[in-house]
Amino acid sequence: MTQLTDLTIAGARDALRAGDTTAAELTDAHLAAIEGAGALNAFVHHTPEIARAQATAADARIKAGDAPAMCGIPIGVKDLFCTKGVASQAGSRILEGFKPEYESTITSQLFDAGSIMLGKLNMDEFAMGSSNETSTYGNAVNPWKAGNSDAALTPGGSSGGSAAAVAARLCLGALGTDTGGSIRQPAAFTGITGIKPTYGRCSRWGVVAFASSLDQAGPMTRTVRDSAIMLAAMSGHDPKDSTSADLAVPDFEAMLTGDIKGQVIGIPREYRMDGMPEEIETLWQDGIAMLKDAGAEIRDISLPHTKYALPAYYVIAPAEASSNLARYDGVRFGHRAKLSQGDGITEMYEKTRAEGFGDEVQRRVMVGTYVLSAGFYDAYYNRARKVRALIKKDFEDVFADGIDAILTPATPSSAFELGAMKDADPIQMYLNDVFTVTVNLAGLPGVAVPTGQDKRGLPMGLQLIGKPWEEGALLNVAQCLEDRAGFVAQPSKWW
Repeated sequence: MTQLTDLTIAGARDALRAGDTTAAELTDAHLAAIEGAGALNAFVHHTPEIARAQATAADARIKAGDAPAMCGIPIGVKDLFCTKGVASQAGSRILEGFKPEYESTITSQLFDAGSIMLGKLNMDEFAMGSSNETSTYGNAVNPWKAGNSDAALTPGGSSGGSAAAVAARLCLGALGTDTGGSIRQPAAFTGITGIKPTYGRCSRWGVVAFASSLDQAGPMTRTVRDSAIMLAAMSGHDPKDSTSADLAVPDFEAMLTGDIKGQVIGIPREYRMDGMPEEIETLWQDGIAMLKDAGAEIRDISLPHTKYALPAYYVIAPAEASSNLARYDGVRFGHRAKLSQGDGITEMYEKTRAEGFGDEVQRRVMVGTYVLSAGFYDAYYNRARKVRALIKKDFEDVFADGIDAILTPATPSSAFELGAMKDADPIQMYLNDVFTVTVNLAGLPGVAVPTGQDKRGLPMGLQLIGKPWEEGALLNVAQCLEDRAGFVAQPSKWW
């Protein structure tokens, strides 16, 4: 049989039910892999005792014939998800020592389905970053190398630890969150699949908030089928989350026929940007050819307000972050600064937040506070909200005109070296989200699929954008793209 850590979720599910392996064996194989992968810094809180207990329970369920699709599947959990009794720091020093007394809805659903938590995964602090370099745990490292270079590469952000762990075969799947591309960009950088569902498809309860109107959790896996399986277990209405949609959850896996004959795929002209690397343009054209060869109609479309997406996003997201992060003050939980004699409550707030928040979080909180302040609220925040409505309408118009899905690049480049943008203008880092933020602003589902490699051998991915609540149809187009691309490359183990 295939090495246990090389199995997909679908393959492991079938092997468990056939009796070819057990959840305990599968768990031990992945725990051993994690032990040997410290150089990647993907797992930051290890939970082997919990994993082994969950594996024992999963084996009992499988033996009894009471086994949902995710039963016995070892996964990693992004540090943004609150897990009962386990450190949940959101990659930040300010939440040091915080162990929730409750479980996030999504992790509860997965554990109820028999999934096994191997540990918590590295991430950019409070999900603010595109390279996993803002984490209090240090950088997560991409398991891929560029050609003959030994330089450490970014796995993307903010779900960098999740992406690195799945690509390096440390877990079969991982939880990520996506506020402006934080599932899709790292998925593309590491050669895996990642889907951001429609806003409201998955509960946000128990997930540490960055920007509440943009955040959405999703699965990160090695195949489209695996994403469909995991997404079904994560989805569903949650009365504890007022933004959770009360809609039935389809059988996403059953919708993966790979047949897209007669479907219309839109190609937005605004995504053809000046200075786009030739390799990204070639990848995009290859993807168009694959879908056309599969029987789809290719149609040029216009999303005219795309050029305003990044500025609008970097007003709205920091504004919401400023509000959400106001609760971290050193009073109720997490880090509290040491005070000098005579210091009062104001000094405690100031010192605690200065010590607890990293540079990028401080930058975004300050920007967000500024755009929400009197005199600037209408000039910046309200104007950005109006632009957001126009971006959403652009998508509504093209879908109403018969478009079934939209194909774009996922990232403007392949993975770059860690530290490469350290001294650059922060806007250069923000440009990594140029192809992905529109999807969050419009609340749509988007999926990144690995479809090729650059001249240095690094993976590159394409993004598909779908209609709201039609993740099954979107994943079916992604399945077709995956089948045609035939991406099977893996990083060579060096860690």
